[in-house]
Amino acid sequence: FTAFGACWERIFLFPSASNMARGPKKHLKRLAAPKHWMLDKLSGKFAPRPSCGPHRLRECLPLCLFLRNRLKYALTYDEVKRILMQRLIKVDGKVRTDSCYPSGFMDVITIEKTAENFRLIYDVKGRFTIHRITPEEAKYKLCKVKKGMTGPKGIPFLVTHDARTIRYPDPKVQVNDSVQVDISTGKITDYIKFDTGNLCMVTGGRNLGRVGLVTNRERHPGSFDIVHVKDAAGHSFATRLSNIFIIGKGNKPWVSLPKGKGILLSIAEERDKRLAAKAATAGV
Repeated sequence: FTAFGACWERIFLFPSASNMARGPKKHLKRLAAPKHWMLDKLSGKFAPRPSCGPHRLRECLPLCLFLRNRLKYALTYDEVKRILMQRLIKVDGKVRTDSCYPSGFMDVITIEKTAENFRLIYDVKGRFTIHRITPEEAKYKLCKVKKGMTGPKGIPFLVTHDARTIRYPDPKVQVNDSVQVDISTGKITDYIKFDTGNLCMVTGGRNLGRVGLVTNRERHPGSFDIVHVKDAAGHSFATRLSNIFIIGKGNKPWVSLPKGKGILLSIAEERDKRLAAKAATAGV
């Protein structure tokens, strides 16, 4: 009777208990993968599921996709693993051998054998682009401050967007500011305040990848603060404060920007630009 009672409780009081997952998910269907990975539908049923790491699943790019689908240095997943297991790929100065390692915004990927450095950064259509950078620029990265607090024994620290915990920061650095981090030491070398007139890149929402100057911040207690941005072409748009990443003081960026410089063109403007380039090459 006791066993029957326990079974009855499990069936009627907790009906979903029998359907609960046992542990973390280990697979990702191809159709459920983020669209900015640009995977085709018919090349398989599954996609590489990113490992747990510094960036969220839907905001990262696994290393295997960067090497195989973007750089075309490998044809298959197996070839990617062979490259990584030779310890040829560094992310933020550390060798990574996990083919599903989640690299994300502002990460520096170094391939010493080919003397190449890349920074993962968005284009205006919200996709991670192949953005080559110089060895000097590859020595640092920008990080957005997500949290700042005091830890055990009164030690102040801050947490960045890529899950770094940095102790004893400058007391002037606040949440939403950006800090310049030296990749070799992990120390803060400089910082940019979140303020009107500074250059920012949008890292989420409909305007993902656009670059412009912060013009205004609307405060909405109990809701989402809204930030108004104006790009170099004079177009204004607004997005949530959580989507804003400060990348430069004034109108000078501290990191190089990909082709297009973060200015979104309309379909007609894109067509005119494409036709002009085609006419110029035909004239030559």
